[in-house]
Amino acid sequence: MNIQSVASTAPTTIPGALPEPAKVTSDFETFLKMLTVQLQNQDPMNPIDSADYAVQLATFSGVEQQVRTNQLLEALGGQFSMMGMAQLAGWVGQEARSTGPVWMDGDPVTLSPSPAAGADAAVLVVRDQQGRLVSREAMPPTAEPYEWLGADIAGNPLPQGRYTLSMESYRGEELLRTNPVEAYGRIVEAQRSPTGTMLVLEGGIQVDASAVTALRDG
Repeated sequence: MNIQSVASTAPTTIPGALPEPAKVTSDFETFLKMLTVQLQNQDPMNPIDSADYAVQLATFSGVEQQVRTNQLLEALGGQFSMMGMAQLAGWVGQEARSTGPVWMDGDPVTLSPSPAAGADAAVLVVRDQQGRLVSREAMPPTAEPYEWLGADIAGNPLPQGRYTLSMESYRGEELLRTNPVEAYGRIVEAQRSPTGTMLVLEGGIQVDASAVTALRDG
């Protein structure tokens, strides 16, 4: 009997099965017992070629080593995952800059505008979570940080919530470009997902970590 037939007849998953290392050890001991029985009961006039035994032993040993290697790789993968989460923990509490929605709760929000080249005027366009226009606010046509105070068209404070910001760049009366405005939001949580790392900002706003262009102390 060769080792392939033994492996193929063994059940793969049963309730109360031995842990993988114990199972490999048990199967290896069974193989040695079977090999001993083969030696004891072989035909003296037609003995089994010793090379066949060597092949069977090498095959089983290779399977055993592969199982142990897979277990080691899984353990290392878990360690790398823990290291990654430990590093991400350092992001919590900092402020991330991105073009996602912003959370307005009465505190100023720092914007990082990017006006079109040659613009001599700019307008900050604010929409609420339903996409309704709630404010149009003149702002300098520069790339300097800008503190948005969260006021509506009449100058009254906007209610707490999520808002989407964009910037219109003008030269005279000509609209050169409309583009999203990057803003800072405080990170409250870092999550791993099948597609990468997601950062949760204040207000439950989720931003892909790859979309973050800057970090600063919160």
